[in-house]
Amino acid sequence: MGSLDGQVAFITGAARGMGRAHAVKLAGEGADIVALDICTGFEFTDYPGATVDDLEETARLVRHQGRRILARQADVRDPDAVDAVLAEARREFGRLDIVIANAGVIRVTDSDQRRRDFRAIIDVNLVGAWNTVDAAIPDLIAGGRGGSIVLTSSTQGLRASDTGRAGLQAYAASKRALVALMQGWARQLAPHSIRVNTIHPSGVATDMIMNESTMALATAGDPWLLAQQNALPIALVDPADIAGAVAWLVSDAARFVTGTSWPLDAGFTLRS
Repeated sequence: MGSLDGQVAFITGAARGMGRAHAVKLAGEGADIVALDICTGFEFTDYPGATVDDLEETARLVRHQGRRILARQADVRDPDAVDAVLAEARREFGRLDIVIANAGVIRVTDSDQRRRDFRAIIDVNLVGAWNTVDAAIPDLIAGGRGGSIVLTSSTQGLRASDTGRAGLQAYAASKRALVALMQGWARQLAPHSIRVNTIHPSGVATDMIMNESTMALATAGDPWLLAQQNALPIALVDPADIAGAVAWLVSDAARFVTGTSWPLDAGFTLRS
């Protein structure tokens, strides 16, 4: 018996990285999965995007856990597309219990299109998260069983360290704004026993960090990147570690936890 037997979890940005780790971990705890990812690259980022093959691998890994999965390509910036995926999930699974608004992007290098970069990152990280949760709330309430919503923020959402690059400014601003959304939703949904929290990882070993652009900054001794050091002797947190914490947070073991900003950061926020 898993801690999430019979439940259904909706996860965005599920093709790889933390999204895939959440899908596999929650499936291992007994949940069926609704996995959404755009599966494309963006002109405004400086690293390759996820692919259809990545999303198919997530689906394979979930099925290997013995659970069902509905994996769909959609853009979280498009509320109608998110609605359509949830409508299909409603027909397929008949319930929704968990939402992990995980889709997000960053740009660590600067470009000659600062205004485009800033707006585009805000649209994915903040507007996309709002679209995801807003679309899911009616199903969570209608279920009458309570539920759990987790917004993937960042240590940058607690303590921004910026060099003036538009992509980093947008990333920090969007991740800080998720805390405000979380607090409002936590108050709104508490009477329905629906819990809402943000998680704040430090650097995680995903394609968002492990790519040519970031490695080039590291080689050059970039001040912003050098400042991203944890208190514990852990350079990057593993996605599975974040997923393990989230699996607890969405389970009944954490039924009393709502309205919190949870650093999963190897002590990053301890550093001045």
